[in-house]
Amino acid sequence: MPELSVKSCCADAHPAERRHGAAAGTPRVVLVGNPNVGKSTLFNALTGARQHVGNWPGKTVHVARGNWHPGGTADRWELTDLPGTYSLVPRSPDEELTRDLLTDPDEPGRPDLVVVIADAANLARNLYLLAEILATGLPCVVALTMTDIAAARGIGIDVPALAARLGAPVVPVVPRRRQGLAALADAVRDELSAHRPRPTLLLTPARGGPDDDPDLLLAEARYAWAHDILAAVRTDPPADRPTVSDRVDRVLTSRLFGIPCFLAVMWLVFTATTTLAKPLQDGLGGFFDGPVATAAGHGLDAAHAPDWLSGLVVDGLIAGVGQLLSFVPLMVIMFVLLAVLEDSGYMARAAFVVDSLMRRLGLPGRAFLPIIVGFGCNVPALAGLRILGNARQRLLVGMIVPYVSCSARLTVYVLLASVFFGSSAGTVVFALYVLSVLLVVGVGLLLRRTLFRDLAAEALVLELPPYRLPTFRVVGAQTWGKLAGFLRTASGIIVATVTAVWLLSAIPFGAAAGTEFGKAPIEHSVFGAASRSVAPAFAPAGFDDWHAAAALGTGFVAKEAVVATIAQTYSADAPDDPHHAGSLGTRLRATFDETSGGHPLPAVLAFMVFLLAYTPCMATVATQWREMGPRMTLLSTALQLAVAWLLAVAVCQVGSLLW
Repeated sequence: MPELSVKSCCADAHPAERRHGAAAGTPRVVLVGNPNVGKSTLFNALTGARQHVGNWPGKTVHVARGNWHPGGTADRWELTDLPGTYSLVPRSPDEELTRDLLTDPDEPGRPDLVVVIADAANLARNLYLLAEILATGLPCVVALTMTDIAAARGIGIDVPALAARLGAPVVPVVPRRRQGLAALADAVRDELSAHRPRPTLLLTPARGGPDDDPDLLLAEARYAWAHDILAAVRTDPPADRPTVSDRVDRVLTSRLFGIPCFLAVMWLVFTATTTLAKPLQDGLGGFFDGPVATAAGHGLDAAHAPDWLSGLVVDGLIAGVGQLLSFVPLMVIMFVLLAVLEDSGYMARAAFVVDSLMRRLGLPGRAFLPIIVGFGCNVPALAGLRILGNARQRLLVGMIVPYVSCSARLTVYVLLASVFFGSSAGTVVFALYVLSVLLVVGVGLLLRRTLFRDLAAEALVLELPPYRLPTFRVVGAQTWGKLAGFLRTASGIIVATVTAVWLLSAIPFGAAAGTEFGKAPIEHSVFGAASRSVAPAFAPAGFDDWHAAAALGTGFVAKEAVVATIAQTYSADAPDDPHHAGSLGTRLRATFDETSGGHPLPAVLAFMVFLLAYTPCMATVATQWREMGPRMTLLSTALQLAVAWLLAVAVCQVGSLLW
């Protein structure tokens, strides 16, 4: 057994005297822990809305930072949620940041105190990292999470004995229920204000031979130390007592039922989303097309506004932005359902199930984590590539992430699926997401057998959290965060794109040259001419129409703009008598029926497939450029366009033989 000792270090200076760039008198506190120990949940509970996510200064690593104001006090601490890690031996840029901040005394931004998050239900795997952190000499407080889960499993933890063994305060917390947060704040305050030598854990490894690796001997000493602590502070349940989580996992993570269960859950999510959202969408769409547009028109007429301004506001901004806002109920329902799945613990099981399939196909196992993020937005998914330690793996996954169907595409899917497929819209949307996964795997295999033949597969290391009943606070916070982020991103892009499209649509061109500004039909404008020049390329796919080409053109800027552009172009092209113009759906059906030669369903499916597979948006391209470099970004963009066109043509041509 290794010899254990605790030695005082000289880190007895007051926190305010050891600042590295923070405001004087504002202590810097960091949260450190293994993945899936409740670290981010605790961070959200402590900071509330006083947080933001961005790159750490000087590093391309995303971290969450905020202000922690303990209730009923005047204290304010700068709180940072560092990337999760299993040890201070880094395997990725994210883990390097954590290592540098905790071990390098000269690192700018080094914390004044570390809150180490430890999972009471899986304490063994947390103690190794805790041993490394205690060896840094930084003041530490241990937040013991999952105590309710541990109790349900029959696991007992002697908290006072654990604190005595560690030489650091240990505070049980349940962040989801906001339990123990005040006690945690008290412990942090006491440690920050204490003018005493900080204890440093020094482990003496067993003596080895001349050929033994000293790092390995030290690791063995840490494991032995963790084993001694567990034996003294933990009471285990009977070994033959299976938990409810174990019994459920036998089905949901099995090789036979895991994939079918995952597909069934996703089908239910998309079907419920489209079914529940439709009446709300119709109501909001009618509100913007009717009362809002009418009131705006009357107001502009009363103000004697020029015709071009009335056209911009009514036919441009209200038609485009209103169409987008009608999809807010859809986004809310989708985000709520996905947040419920995540908070319940199921999404980690989904990652485990799909990961095994990806590894059998030769793709990196850890790649599934950024791919899951990509279903929300491709940009943070590309930023999440930093969890992959191998640069070649990051390039491969960076080229397949754009095939993950982001939430911005969902609005277009639902609009077209509802118009053309009625009650089967949810199934069609679900099929597109399945196709997205197939594209990720298929293109990944193609790249593995061509550009990345030298790349070895890597298994996914993932802790499965316990099953839990979702809480309203967590689900609501996640839903609002995603919706607010979507609207912040979409609002500026939509207004800019709608304005640009309207201005280009108001400039006469060709046969309408010389017509007054804003009076020419949109197909005879600069925008219409540019769209008509591109449209013939889509003839084999069944949608060689300038409306479709225009929507795909603005979609290259942002997929959020596609629906707005569709609504805007059809509104501008409406006949003189708007009461007999028909709905947007009627015009869409007429367009695809004409361009497809009487096969509208294969044509609209081809359009949606092209939308799924081609370049996601300029923000994604910019992120690829930053993460992968210009050469690989241009190659990736060319591959996406080629795959999208070939798939769209195949869908239309084969579908025309069936419908």
